[in-house]
Amino acid sequence: MARTVIIEATGGPEVLTLVDRPVGDPGAGEVRIAHRACGLNFIDVYQRSGLYPMALPAALGMEASGVVEAVGHGVTHVKPGDRVAYAAQPPGAYAEARVMPAAQVCPLPDGISFDEGAAMMLKGMTVQYLFRRTTPLKRGDTVLFHAAAGGVGLIACQWARAEGITLIATAGSDEKCRLALDHGASHAINYRTEDFAARVRDLTGGKGVDVVMDAVGKDTFDGSLNSLKPFGMFISFGNASGKVPPFDIGLLAAKGSLKITRQTLFTHIADPTTCQAMAQDLFAMVTSGAVKIRIDQRFPLERVADAHRALEARATTGQTILTL
Repeated sequence: MARTVIIEATGGPEVLTLVDRPVGDPGAGEVRIAHRACGLNFIDVYQRSGLYPMALPAALGMEASGVVEAVGHGVTHVKPGDRVAYAAQPPGAYAEARVMPAAQVCPLPDGISFDEGAAMMLKGMTVQYLFRRTTPLKRGDTVLFHAAAGGVGLIACQWARAEGITLIATAGSDEKCRLALDHGASHAINYRTEDFAARVRDLTGGKGVDVVMDAVGKDTFDGSLNSLKPFGMFISFGNASGKVPPFDIGLLAAKGSLKITRQTLFTHIADPTTCQAMAQDLFAMVTSGAVKIRIDQRFPLERVADAHRALEARATTGQTILTL
């Protein structure tokens, strides 16, 4: 048996319930993991609230770290006793232990702690695909990155600095702006006190940025389009403020033949070989010291509802994990 967080109905943090569930043995292509820590992400909120529908009852959580206890037939890249971490479907990481598909489970280097492993996989591989796989980026390019003091954002600030990319950060307070600057952002804009699109134009001499990376959604969409240079790329990868409403595609022509894409990590990691390669790239950035994983909030598993409340209130910085 393992303590596991489930929901039986969608709603607010109060629907999160901690129950004892049998774990069982792994079947072919599966692995059983005893977790050491679990990561917290906005996708968990979307699933809990019903924005991303799930069959109920459902377990939650998309990333964790731990030790392999058993493997099923055909699993060769990990073995019992290995330290591992993952970001993967199906949900179920908010648990002391679980059986899950092995394909996206990645060997965790000894130089990376279990807490760091749980905190970095979904957010770190998100940054990897944003900078390496979604649109060509080169040294000297300029990126506007929203919510830059959050878990994905602080990794992105460091990644941009390491790659020689100018990153203009937005955040919701002066303190969060300073945090983004401390982690490698070239500029930071408090979107609560400034018109970020106008400030971006000032910072770029009126040209706009090459790429916008936006996980906020509805609240920043119009300003993001207004921040791009002609032929610029808008990368949407989240909806923290709500879904972007339908819009006239002609706006993209009127604002300079802009490009737009809606990305999700799980498309990128669906191929196991690609997933392992992305994880290795992320691990190399962390073990080299170019990217440090900052964990600012830790909640015990039984306080998962409080963790969700903090995340939704935008009261968190860096990474948040659940401890076991």
